[in-house]
Amino acid sequence: MPLPLYLLAVAVFAMGTSEFMLAGLLPDIASDLDVTVGTAGVLTSAFAIGMTAGAPLVAALARNWPRRSSLLGFVLVFAAAHAVGAITTSFPTLFATRVVAALANAGFLAVALTAAATLVSPDRKGRALAVLLSGTTVATIAGVPGGSVLGTLLGWRATFWAVTALCLPAALGILRGTPAERDEDKATGRPALRAELAQLTRQPLILVMLLGALVNAATFGSLTFLAPVVTDNAGLDELWISVALMLFGAGSFVGVTVAGRLSDRRPGPIVAVGGPLLLIGWPTLAMVANEPVALFILVFVQGALSFALGSTLITRVLYEAAEAPTMAGSYATAALNVGAAAGPVIAAATLSTEAGPLGPLWASGLLVAVALLIAFPFLTAITAGRSIEVLR
Repeated sequence: MPLPLYLLAVAVFAMGTSEFMLAGLLPDIASDLDVTVGTAGVLTSAFAIGMTAGAPLVAALARNWPRRSSLLGFVLVFAAAHAVGAITTSFPTLFATRVVAALANAGFLAVALTAAATLVSPDRKGRALAVLLSGTTVATIAGVPGGSVLGTLLGWRATFWAVTALCLPAALGILRGTPAERDEDKATGRPALRAELAQLTRQPLILVMLLGALVNAATFGSLTFLAPVVTDNAGLDELWISVALMLFGAGSFVGVTVAGRLSDRRPGPIVAVGGPLLLIGWPTLAMVANEPVALFILVFVQGALSFALGSTLITRVLYEAAEAPTMAGSYATAALNVGAAAGPVIAAATLSTEAGPLGPLWASGLLVAVALLIAFPFLTAITAGRSIEVLR
């Protein structure tokens, strides 16, 4: 894989740390800003909503901008939003900074996904996506748990400052490592924006985007509210939240790495095997949450399955949107974050039910079940050995 791809992953690491870090900070943010934990959880949805709406919008605006300058600008805006978030005492202001940061992240990821696909041969998009998403999985292994520890020791604002600092070497890496786009690259073979947007009317593209959104909703719904499960149901100290997040991140790294080697040529088996296992895993996790060892083992397994299945579906989005070279990354980003926006909202609604902190885990199982029901006709086609358009 080319060096610029790994430099882009550094920036994704900084942004992934921010996107996931609230899972370990929600109780402190809620207490400091005098809101409920459920209300604080909306910050995750705010970020995802900004990512969902911003990805196609910003990608459309930036499609004719120099690629390196666009990536650098998005990272710097992202850093500034976190600096403001670190000093605010107003929940609405913090909410607004999350939306701004999300717009910057959306623009960056949309451009970066498209750039990653152009840095490798057409049949290695899955591998390139795995390298790029490794920044997110390493964030869940090191950045997010580290942020959780930092937040526990120094307060949640210190974590926001840490993300701001992480953006600086990422910006330097982009400036020095990402090749400038040549004029002939900009002009050659680029379809009109209307033609790229027309790809969204294709049923196979819509289907894989929907499946990716549902799986990601399940992932974010449980991950956002994992902290109360660790402290309330398992009865562990707050520092164990970081252990749970690290295990989820380690599992996600394994999942995205394995899927990256298979998703280009054999996506069907990942969906056919990983989907049912993921479905079984969420309710099982809810039933054994009071046993710390079983909890931590299943957190690792669910992280691996969630990212293996999710990254495979997002890779298929890039393949199905191949006729939209400058917008494909935004479609993949939007699919990811429709789920990331809906998941925490759905999960938060379950906190007031009899299930309590375990409600998000049951909700995640239901979301995966819906995804599998939608995908079932394609799974049977795979089992019968027939070729279908969406999951080749």
